[in-house]
Amino acid sequence: MPLTFAEADRLFRNNQIDELSGEEDGRRFLKLRSLSRTENLEALFRSAGVPKPELGTRQLFHAAFDAHIPTETVEHVIREIYGTEREVRRAREPELVNQLYRVAEFNWGRLHRNSLEKTIVDNYVKKITDYEELCGCVENELLASLRGYVICSWYNHWTSIIIEDIFKDHKSVLPAVGLVKKIDFFVMDVPFDLKVTYLPEEYVADKRKQAGLRPEITLLRQQARQNAIPIDNTLSSGGLVQDLWAKISDHPAAGCRDLIATLARFRNDLVTAIEQEPSELIRWLYEHQGQRRFDASNRLFLVLVDQRNYFESWKLKRVKPLMEAAIDRHLNERVPGRRVTFRWEGDEYSAVSDLIIVRQTPVQPPVT
Repeated sequence: MPLTFAEADRLFRNNQIDELSGEEDGRRFLKLRSLSRTENLEALFRSAGVPKPELGTRQLFHAAFDAHIPTETVEHVIREIYGTEREVRRAREPELVNQLYRVAEFNWGRLHRNSLEKTIVDNYVKKITDYEELCGCVENELLASLRGYVICSWYNHWTSIIIEDIFKDHKSVLPAVGLVKKIDFFVMDVPFDLKVTYLPEEYVADKRKQAGLRPEITLLRQQARQNAIPIDNTLSSGGLVQDLWAKISDHPAAGCRDLIATLARFRNDLVTAIEQEPSELIRWLYEHQGQRRFDASNRLFLVLVDQRNYFESWKLKRVKPLMEAAIDRHLNERVPGRRVTFRWEGDEYSAVSDLIIVRQTPVQPPVT
């Protein structure tokens, strides 16, 4: 039985994207939702040769759904609108990528994942009673953190647009041209929310534990003590792993080099295993969502791995040729998506998901 607009809208508002996309009318609803700005809907009515009713945007969206405009026409209009917008971005893209390479470090400071206002109020307004101390903290701490926060946000914003465009330019992908909740594009009619991430340090730790291996941080601390390498105990656990990894990598002692080679080999083998069968990591990523951002939408995970330096994988977001090669290869060779079930706070959920590894490998010396 066909879905009514009210039924489709209810599923959408309840974040039941998976159920909605399982119905032909549900997929048509989602594609129309992508066009739900007034000017886009007007273009759709013109292209379909259907008289446009004199209604507001919300009512116009409803009218477009009830008019049963063919899905082919809806998709044609979406591609036309995307093509026009894409041409503008394509012209600017080379210089944008050039500018992104100017970002030398990726450091959110103290403001990452926090409300900016709350951080300022809690750490400066309510905490400091001396005016001179406050001014000094603003100059020496807050402005530096704010600068890092803005630069990281800028970098993430524009690299995300570049990566989304790589997907949307592919022949099997239908873009979402408007802001559709939890949908960035459709791959062979399957809606996906794109998530760009890195190999999670917690996942590496879990897999080492499953393999009966000691934690990286324990081995790194031990090697540092043996070689009189300073240990900065003010750092977080993740920050200390990165710090000691760099220091021990630079140390000439054979034990240091052997340890780094062993730790890197485990990570590299883990990445290879994920490429062959990604379901476990997909499930892990769903189950380790933050509470504020939880949802069970269809997600396509793009996992960036720089095997030259795992802790600088963020740099790969601007390496467009590498991204294009990995994404196009995946879309050309595989049917998108796999059904995964996962548990979150005691409840079981199901979604269609996919995962693509984008890896940068060390340069091999030429054979002489």
